[in-house]
Amino acid sequence: MKCTLCPRECGADRAAGERGYCGMGDDIRVARVALHPFEEPCISGKHGSGTVFFVGCSLGCVFCQNRAIRTPEAGKSVSPERLGELFLSLQQQGAHNINLVTATHFAHGVSKALQQVKKQLTVPVVYNCGGYEKVDTLRLFEGLVDIYLPDFKYILSSMSAEYSAAPDYGEVATAALAEMYRQVGEATFDSDGMMRRGVMVRHLVLPGGRRDSVAVLDRIAATVPVEQIRLSLMRQYTPDFCPPDAPQVLQRRLTSFEYDTVAAHARTLGFTGYFQAKESVGADYTPDFTAETFS
Repeated sequence: MKCTLCPRECGADRAAGERGYCGMGDDIRVARVALHPFEEPCISGKHGSGTVFFVGCSLGCVFCQNRAIRTPEAGKSVSPERLGELFLSLQQQGAHNINLVTATHFAHGVSKALQQVKKQLTVPVVYNCGGYEKVDTLRLFEGLVDIYLPDFKYILSSMSAEYSAAPDYGEVATAALAEMYRQVGEATFDSDGMMRRGVMVRHLVLPGGRRDSVAVLDRIAATVPVEQIRLSLMRQYTPDFCPPDAPQVLQRRLTSFEYDTVAAHARTLGFTGYFQAKESVGADYTPDFTAETFS
């Protein structure tokens, strides 16, 4: 079967041993399974989000902080049945949710795992992704995912082409966001402030990218009701993960002026959610992918 799970539609026959644009073959590969304290407060809470980091990516941004787990050799192969067991184990450890990080290219296996254990899960399932999603693939998760946590990275095609080799990113992400909202609707929270359902959109303000960031916020506001979603406006960009040949503007940190300009526009549009403090900048918040977290 030719793979068309992501917008690349690379056509790789992964079941026959070919690797897709994402770098992956047919087996589900997982790099880390652990409680994670560094998501947004309504996701991590007191005990941590039950994160499952999948290997590979169909986007491949030049500033990716998870570069270490983009290679085919990273992580371990797991069956859908084993993956379901890992979800239940995270719940038993006290996770506030099951957080699927970059699962797009394993959508069939991951949705199968969720179908097997969904009735046993008492915590929400979070689909944590780069925003570059096909509507048809998202529909595999309808009724299985409770919270969508997508990035919305760019509007300018020149920017998305240079940084993620995805000139169609803005249009693809717009359609994906509309589908996510259609599936889960208005954001809801429990008495402890933990998110139970809905959409929270992340946007990372990049050095030199404040005008595009403003356009991203305008596009989100034109696509879904801002009062019914949450925004996570991130300022944590760090050049630590950029290769030396990355564009020069990405070799520096974000300025307060750049972030504050975008944050002011977000508030003008009526967004609520999370606005990161300057202290959030740095590589210390990236998980240790060399640690043994499951067997």
